[in-house]
Amino acid sequence: MLNKVPEVTIWFWVIKILCTTVGESFADWINMKLGVGLVNTAWIFTAVFVVVLAVQLRLKRYVPFPYWLTVVVVSVTGTLYTDILTDQLNVPLWISSAVFSVLLAVVFGTWWLRERTLSIHSVTTLPRESFYWLAVLVTFALGTATGDWTLELTGWSPGLSVLLPLGLIAAITALWRFGANPVLSFWLAYILTRPLGANIGDWLASPKVAQPGEPTGLALGTFTTSLIFLGLILATVIYLTVTRSDVTETYEAAHAAHAAQTTGDQRKERVGLAGFGVLAVATTGLLVWAHAQPHVGPAPETDATSTVHLAPGQAVKKFPPAKVAALKSLGSTSLRDAEAGNASGAHAAAQSLRDLWDADQASLQPLDNTGWTFLDAQMDRVLKTFGIDHPNPPMSPARQEAELNTLLTDMR
Repeated sequence: MLNKVPEVTIWFWVIKILCTTVGESFADWINMKLGVGLVNTAWIFTAVFVVVLAVQLRLKRYVPFPYWLTVVVVSVTGTLYTDILTDQLNVPLWISSAVFSVLLAVVFGTWWLRERTLSIHSVTTLPRESFYWLAVLVTFALGTATGDWTLELTGWSPGLSVLLPLGLIAAITALWRFGANPVLSFWLAYILTRPLGANIGDWLASPKVAQPGEPTGLALGTFTTSLIFLGLILATVIYLTVTRSDVTETYEAAHAAHAAQTTGDQRKERVGLAGFGVLAVATTGLLVWAHAQPHVGPAPETDATSTVHLAPGQAVKKFPPAKVAALKSLGSTSLRDAEAGNASGAHAAAQSLRDLWDADQASLQPLDNTGWTFLDAQMDRVLKTFGIDHPNPPMSPARQEAELNTLLTDMR
């Protein structure tokens, strides 16, 4: 089997960043805009990942289209896994970051003990390729967790947050050119492309004006952002397929490149390792300093109140029936689960209801600001009973059912 990973050229990094941006924006679009829900979206992409990975593993050499399709799908899947831990299971981001860091260390440790190399220039057997894709999946989940944790700590906007991973990647590149270990340099940069691409996606998709603590950007929306970047990925893949500029042609060429990169000045490698340590300390210091500065982070929403009182059904008269039906469907699902004693199901449906409501704000609020404000206040009371976006623990099922019934009556 020939090497299954493309040569690491500038095209590799360009398309990798494009894929990570799609992982952020496309997952958000399917989850929130289409109202599929976080868990259902994760199941869908897990199934798609299994299929495209099976196709990729059956190939005997690197082929651009199936390889980069697998990267796109795994970027979405890894993002969703972290989002489930954060939004569905309420796991703090620092715990997710620590867990995925340990998991990645275990993957790399097992890979090294079995194969004695972590170089992507030697992915020439099925076990090595399996380790490679498992490591890629975990790096996407880890990059998502650490990137979101950075935003939570600092309160930076997505546009400003682009500068941190971009600067770190530039520093790692400089250390690699100096003589730092190429394998370590590659994987550190690979992890950092995830928060870089995600921040670019959030910056492009977020509204220009938002509530305090919410991201702002260029207001392209998740669908448009996904479409643009999927188009750029397709164009790049077509170019690489035609030119074959990133293909390692032979087994010998792959190992020659590996040998050239793994032999070098040991002293420079030690200096490079020390440089990575300095980068880590400097980054930690920067985040501690930024966290100490006054900023508005993504704090839990406060109770929304409304002085407007509308008759049942009045608030949704100017809203598209299809959007109202989707909201009512999720509210009804949450109510049925609450009545049946399925607390986790009721919470999950309420979470999906919140996600869809937030995603529809830009289209619904301009149609009828009074109706939207009225429903938003009731929606907030529903969320509070589940402990969603509020610091309180979940309330009694009876309280949840009462607030859901009120909301469904208002949308009747």
